[in-house]
Order: sequence, then structure tokens, then C-alpha cells
Amino acid sequence: MAVVTHRLHTSTLLKKFFSSGLTAMEKKLAEYKCNTNEAIQLKLVRFPEDLEDDNTTFNPEYSHQVFGDDEVAFGYKGLKILLYYIAGNLSTLFRIEYTSKVNEKFDCVEADDVESKIREIIPPGFCTNTDDFVSLLEKEVNFKPFGMLLHTYSVHNEEAGEDITYQIYKADMTCPGFREYHERLQTFLMWFIETASFIDVDDERWNYFLVFEKYNKDGATLFATVGYMTVYNYYVYPDKTRPRVSQMLILPPFQGEGHGAQLLETVHRYYMSSPTVLDITAEDPSENYVKLRDFVLVKLCQDLLCFSPGKLMQGFSQEMVMEAQQKLKINKVLNQNSC
Repeated sequence: MAVVTHRLHTSTLLKKFFSSGLTAMEKKLAEYKCNTNEAIQLKLVRFPEDLEDDNTTFNPEYSHQVFGDDEVAFGYKGLKILLYYIAGNLSTLFRIEYTSKVNEKFDCVEADDVESKIREIIPPGFCTNTDDFVSLLEKEVNFKPFGMLLHTYSVHNEEAGEDITYQIYKADMTCPGFREYHERLQTFLMWFIETASFIDVDDERWNYFLVFEKYNKDGATLFATVGYMTVYNYYVYPDKTRPRVSQMLILPPFQGEGHGAQLLETVHRYYMSSPTVLDITAEDPSENYVKLRDFVLVKLCQDLLCFSPGKLMQGFSQEMVMEAQQKLKINKVLNQNSC
């Protein structure tokens, strides 16, 4: 006969303790609750000294998809969930640190299995100690962007006092090493897109667009991952496709520098040049994405004859609508419900 043991879920036990009015226990348990948005520490590492530099650390916006709606990990004091990525190829260091952990003094209560939760979203092959991670960092000079170069642009960096060069590439799963790289890259979605999910990379209708920064290290040119976009190409009868933007993310250290606009404009220009593309849409676009898209489309409209200064002085016209739809591949109804 099989023996079945029952273990109460941590949240159920907490409610039980709280409802019992056990103030002392309630306070004791509260000491072992950690906000996972604060506990998770992310880095994009270029140099060994970045590992100890707090200025290179950033935190998630969301962690509910991994740790539940409360975004809390129970059972630890001083919890730190370290997820460090080499800036280019995103090789990963994963380590958990804490000052103390619940023990048998708390009857029927055990710490959350934080490690298993993280392992569910990061691919295998990550480092667990700093020495191995630094060894991989030394090989970063061999990393090169995947796919076909579409666009190069510069952004002036006030702190560095110089222009920084960025490049946008289009890649697919046939690029050697890209599948493994993408598995590491997509983990950021869980922390920065509220309803993110991993895509089926075996579906050949996906396109991937990547942004990289070029930087110098010991006289060599290296590349750092800035962000990316995935686009799914839907079939439209009889001989067209409708690219739909699915995911778009600029990593936090690079946000606010105009990379999102550069990426979206590059993707639009790429599809606009194809005679088989009917129009370009987006899947469940956020408010910020809609604002960004409107900005990019207005910029692209400035290149159209119907939007010349003389035409604009005459007011908005149906001719503008038709030219914008046809040349910019704009969907007939651009709003959150129809994209």
C-alpha cells in the first residue's frame, strides 16, 4: 500500500497562522518573506570588475510569472538571486545567496524551492561559480552577431563623450549557435513583459531582429546585446503575408536611448520593401508600443509625397490614407483591438 503524505502549501500555512492571531509567529514568518523583484539581480557583464559593480545591476519589473502574483519568495532572509549574463553571447551565471533560511523550528513550513523555479526558465549549461563565468568572459572576443546586417546607427553618449555604434541584424534558426543564444535571450521576457511566453522556435515563420552595441575591449571590437524583436509571418490568401510583431524588448541598461524606435523603423522598412507583404500588425500591443509605433509611422510618413509640407498645409486627405497604407504597409485599422 502506498503511503501518501500531505504538505500544506506555504501560502495556506501563512493564512492559517495569520487567521489564528499568532502575532509572534506572524512576525517571525514575515521576516522570511522576500520581494522577488528586489531579490533578483541581473547584470550584463563586459569586464570582470562589473561583477562587483552595483551600478551594472538591474532588477526585474515583474516576477509573477515565476513566483506567483504576490511576487514573494518565502523561507529566506537577505535573499539574492543572481542572474548574470555575458553582454554578448549571454552565457549565464546563476547563483542563490541568503543570510539565513527557515528550519525545523517552523512546523510544516519549508522554504520555497527558488532554484527549481529559476531552472524552469533558463536553459542548462549555466555557470554556478564566478571563476567559470570569468573564463567564459575571456572568450567573448570570439562572439559575433547572428544573421544579416540591416542597419547601422550611432547614439551620442554624454558620459563617455563619444558616439556609440549600434547594429541591427535579422537572424533565424539556421544561423549556427543562434538557437542556444535565443534560449538565453528569451529569459529576459519573463522579467520585463507582463504576459510573456516562450515561442515555438521550430516554426520557420518566425523572424528575429537583434540590436547590438559595438564596443572596444583591449583593442578588440566586441558586441553587446541591446534588445530584440520577434515577428510571425501569417499567410494571407492568395499570395501575401502579414508580419505580426509578437515580442519586443530593449534591455533596461539601454532604455531611453532611442533603440526601440531604431529597431521598429528598421523592421518596418525591411517588410515595406517586400512585394509579398500585405501589411504589418502587432499582437496585443501595449500602450507604450502603440506610442512608439505611432512615432515611427509619423516619421516614415515624412518621406511620402502626400505628406510634403505643401500637402500638409491643405489638410488631411484620403490620398494620404491610401499612400500611407500602400507604401508603409499600415493595417487599415490601427488600434489595440484590431492589431
